[in-house]
Amino acid sequence: MTAHIPYGYRIVDGKAVVDEVQAEQVRSFFEEYISGKALKVAAENVGLKIFHGSAGRMLRNTHYLGDDYYPAIIDQELFDKAKKERQSRASQLGRVRELKGKEMPAVPLCFTMGRQTKVFYDPFEQAEYAYSLIESEMNANGNS
Repeated sequence: MTAHIPYGYRIVDGKAVVDEVQAEQVRSFFEEYISGKALKVAAENVGLKIFHGSAGRMLRNTHYLGDDYYPAIIDQELFDKAKKERQSRASQLGRVRELKGKEMPAVPLCFTMGRQTKVFYDPFEQAEYAYSLIESEMNANGNS
């Protein structure tokens, strides 16, 4: 269970508490990154042996601001500075892309149902047969 607890916290009697030694590393990591160090270098400088991706996730982890379960380790200003720095670096490296809106498929609004010519005693078979006769106008017109 402790594998899912963000670095800088520990659980005591079912509650998250700040591990001051780790919390200081977290604060220092944010400061090192904001000062211009690369993710991995900033992490290593404060004694964290983590991968690049894990370091990036730490900078985006809103639990460090404090919430209903986790007490705050950093303040909003430090978090925002790190976010701004991440965005700036991503932009400089051409790693910012515009998200494209997801196109929604057209929803058929009109349906036709063929004439029922079969009768089944099993209600499930009858329902399956009836549904097989339903066609949308889009499919009938070749618009799908």
